[in-house]
Amino acid sequence: MREMSTRFGAKPGGYLWAFLDPVSHIVFLSVIFMAIAHMPPLGTSFPLFFATGYIGFQFYQAMAGYLNSAVSGNKALLSYPSVAPIDTVAARYALQLVTTSIVAIVVLGYIVFTVRHPVSIHLPPILEAIAAASLIALGIGLANTVLFIMYPIYEKLYGIITRPLFLVSGVFFLPDSLPPIAKDVILFNPLAHILMQFRTGFYPQYRAAGYDGFYVWCVAASLMFVGLVLFTSCRARLRDR
Repeated sequence: MREMSTRFGAKPGGYLWAFLDPVSHIVFLSVIFMAIAHMPPLGTSFPLFFATGYIGFQFYQAMAGYLNSAVSGNKALLSYPSVAPIDTVAARYALQLVTTSIVAIVVLGYIVFTVRHPVSIHLPPILEAIAAASLIALGIGLANTVLFIMYPIYEKLYGIITRPLFLVSGVFFLPDSLPPIAKDVILFNPLAHILMQFRTGFYPQYRAAGYDGFYVWCVAASLMFVGLVLFTSCRARLRDR
């Protein structure tokens, strides 16, 4: 409840901003690409194609960005013995997952019901993609919570290194449609696999050539392990900072 009131209650419009961000990006991408292409890479609807890319990406991006400051943004609460550092991460994880899920249902639901051709939705790949994206973000968030506090320069480097992720994760293109060399490079990014899997839930005809679920879950498990080890070993230091 504190996270909800802090993040959305203090801003004019509140939760409206959670919807305006993806809608504005989807509209912008749709208008730009409709001006330079006759058809999207999948299907016939530009808004649906970009919505599946952008919202799928947000299950990672919004989560990771929100978790990075979970402890530093709740230092006052840690003065209470009953509140542990992991509680701040758990609260933000739950809030962001619910928020992004609601936004996805509303935005994608509206687009699906307004497109010309009926859309066949298959939930298992969508839910698997959401789970993988949010767990990768959680693992990175747990690690960054510690590393940002211990090494301030790392926070700046992290922002620089991860900034191009939006461009190389397949938000506005299909990785499997690229030339072999470019495709192999892009598919080192687990988020590209996640967006491919997310889109298969909306496009039954999409085969997602190159998708490797085993690779995605290995990355997610590895990041969760590293994040939990770092966070657990430094939990006393996190409370004292």
